[in-house]
Amino acid sequence: MLKKSCEWIYRRIATVLFRLFGRRNKTGLFFFESFHGKQYSGNPKAIYEYLKEHYPEFECIWAVKKGYEAPFKQNQVPYVRRMSLKWMYTMARAQYWVVNTRLPLWMEKSKHTIYVQTWHGTPLKKLGLDIQSVTMHGTNTRKYHKDIKQESLRWDYLVSPNQYSTPIFRRAFNYDGPVLEEGYPSNDVFIREAKKPVLGVEIRQKLGLSTETPIVLYAPTWRDNQHNGHGGYSFENQFPFDELLALDPSLVILTRMHYLVEDSADEASENSRVWNMSKYPEIADLFLIADYLITDYSTVMFDFLLMEKPIFLYMYDYEVYKQEIRGLYLTKEDPLPGKVVLTKSDLISEFSQALKTADGTKFSHKLDTSAYVKKEEATFNVIKAIIGG
Repeated sequence: MLKKSCEWIYRRIATVLFRLFGRRNKTGLFFFESFHGKQYSGNPKAIYEYLKEHYPEFECIWAVKKGYEAPFKQNQVPYVRRMSLKWMYTMARAQYWVVNTRLPLWMEKSKHTIYVQTWHGTPLKKLGLDIQSVTMHGTNTRKYHKDIKQESLRWDYLVSPNQYSTPIFRRAFNYDGPVLEEGYPSNDVFIREAKKPVLGVEIRQKLGLSTETPIVLYAPTWRDNQHNGHGGYSFENQFPFDELLALDPSLVILTRMHYLVEDSADEASENSRVWNMSKYPEIADLFLIADYLITDYSTVMFDFLLMEKPIFLYMYDYEVYKQEIRGLYLTKEDPLPGKVVLTKSDLISEFSQALKTADGTKFSHKLDTSAYVKKEEATFNVIKAIIGG
């Protein structure tokens, strides 16, 4: 009870300070945040790095949650500690907010601020108002839908990765403002790498992985109904690590958990060939070195399409997820970006077959990728739309 009272007092004070500081708008100041201050990654990172190189006249500052400062220090990225007084002062005054998740409503935006919501994926699982029964911690369906509507009212721009996502975003977020359907800035690296495939080799060398080592990236999403009892979420591992590793003595599996359950990767496996990469700064690096992606309902499947490598969709709880947890825009009967497998034995069998073939399973399902993938670089066009020239 005391903790909740302190949080309420903090938010009331923060709301007043946001309003006060927001009157002192600073032109040319960009404020960035990725996954609630936990990462230096995604669309905000791509936009930030482009601005630093091509528009040095802009000031750029990041919000960072306490304990997650390492990649910002390593890359000499200017930041303020999230929830600090300096953070409030900086964020409230910024001319631009560039964020890839929803922000709490008490973080009030001044009329001078341009809020750019970049989001972070092409949706397979249902979003926002499309979720009919919300099972997330600390909310209910009515409150969640209300918060979605209030949040999207603040957005000045919404970045969409493709034509498939745009109508879903508009409906699910109840958003009728400008949509920048340019593709995701964070995916530009894959387009560039296709022309000059050397970055993947460099990343492997940095991590101490041979270019001959077959790499699986396991990147599942979270489950709304798996609460950990502490206001967060857990992840019940159903992945056959040891069985897959037994198929090839040189195989390495990189685990990349959703940011809401990233600590669950520590319990995934004790095998030395299973590497926990959940806190690795940039998932794009892992895409570039992975030979295979195994996911479930995560949006990463659509981004990984640009790599033109085999994808497996391990949907072991398919019926429960579709009917009770979140719901899906596309079902297993629809053309999907990967091979759907519903059991451990099927995953092992299908993956074993992929290892025996020259190019894995690729896209034997004949998916038309044109609706999901934009093969033109996005960052310049997004920035041009935001700053107006």
